[in-house]
Amino acid sequence: MRVSKEQAAENRRRVVEVAGALFRERGFNGIGVADLMKEAGLTHGGFYGQFASKEDLAVEACAHAMEVAAERWRGTAETKGDGALAALLDSYLSTRHRDHSGAGCPIAALGVDVARQGGVVRAAFTRGLRPFLEGLVRLVPGRSAEAKRRAALATLSGMVGALVLARAVDDPALSEEILEAARASLGKPEAAGE
Repeated sequence: MRVSKEQAAENRRRVVEVAGALFRERGFNGIGVADLMKEAGLTHGGFYGQFASKEDLAVEACAHAMEVAAERWRGTAETKGDGALAALLDSYLSTRHRDHSGAGCPIAALGVDVARQGGVVRAAFTRGLRPFLEGLVRLVPGRSAEAKRRAALATLSGMVGALVLARAVDDPALSEEILEAARASLGKPEAAGE
């Protein structure tokens, strides 16, 4: 049965979105093509009609997940005004975000896994990281452009690192303590590099 161009585009979009969530939950090697397609509600055979390889899908899914997350950050920054950095920290370093990696930030969910991938996946991740950094540069305090960039890099690194650690430990109290300490530390102007 022939699929219309519109349906093919919708199927591809669905596979990319499902892959983005599953890669964030399980890692790039934590799910195979057959199971991924099953989760998307499509047949395994249809995969190679849309993607050259699993790596091709990983690039597209990573890029899409990064774009969606960066758009959420931009929306928070635009609606929260002077409280944007605090709002980002509260949302990012929350129990809800910690517990829902498949719908959360791809930087924290995929960062370690991306380092083990090929150059094209790492390049997509790097491109996707830049809008997060640029958004933070506008929000963090600093006396110069260089100081603001350093502060943004430190803030992003602290946010991601804290979330990774909070997800990794098996002690719920310690996990909450990590998130709270990071929110408090990163929310102070001196911690951000003023």
